[in-house]
Amino acid sequence: MILAGLGVVLLLAGLVSSAEASTVPERRIEDAVNVLREMSSQEDCGTMSDLLAKAQGVAIFPSVVKVGLGLGARYGKGIVLKRDLATGRWYGPSFVEMMGVSYGLQLGVQSTALVLVITNQAGMKSFEEGTFTFGGDVTVAAGPLGRHLEAATDTQLKASIYSYSMSKGAFIGFSLEGAKVTPDESSNELYWKTAASPSELLRREARDSRIRPLISELNALVLRAGRKVI
Repeated sequence: MILAGLGVVLLLAGLVSSAEASTVPERRIEDAVNVLREMSSQEDCGTMSDLLAKAQGVAIFPSVVKVGLGLGARYGKGIVLKRDLATGRWYGPSFVEMMGVSYGLQLGVQSTALVLVITNQAGMKSFEEGTFTFGGDVTVAAGPLGRHLEAATDTQLKASIYSYSMSKGAFIGFSLEGAKVTPDESSNELYWKTAASPSELLRREARDSRIRPLISELNALVLRAGRKVI
């Protein structure tokens, strides 16, 4: 057990080191735009657009790397935006990172792009408070797939967050249970040129030219559902 625990620590350390390139905020925004474009090109992404049109926010992790060596470790850096349902305006960004351990026989390396659609105030509050654990502090469910939300299951949006994950050009299942999200303070300071809490950052309207390409992609998805955008 001690050796297994040490192995997980070493795996996590390696993942954190390999993800340092994504600390640059502009690079992460560009990667997030590419993730949305790839997902929106899929025939069965209609339900994601419908959910996003009703959502209070979104978190995008361009690459969550999972490494297995008996036990598994996962790590990724993401970007969070808050949405005002009344006006369609977006706020942020707040940069975050995710880390977790998974159990069971695992072997190999996998990189997965992840989009989390935040559907209610409880889910948004978790990101505003800064640190939380999926499955413990907030409920997360796999996002339904299909052309229209009405044809999918669980259309009452009972979960706080719906996850969409893609690897090698296809939607796949990806468990977030037990993964911990924390603020990426270094990236936030690089982008905003000052230290601030996630709740402060998510009150700032997303007007900066650096974030506009990502806002445009999000609004394009919202328009698929016929919702208001700014």
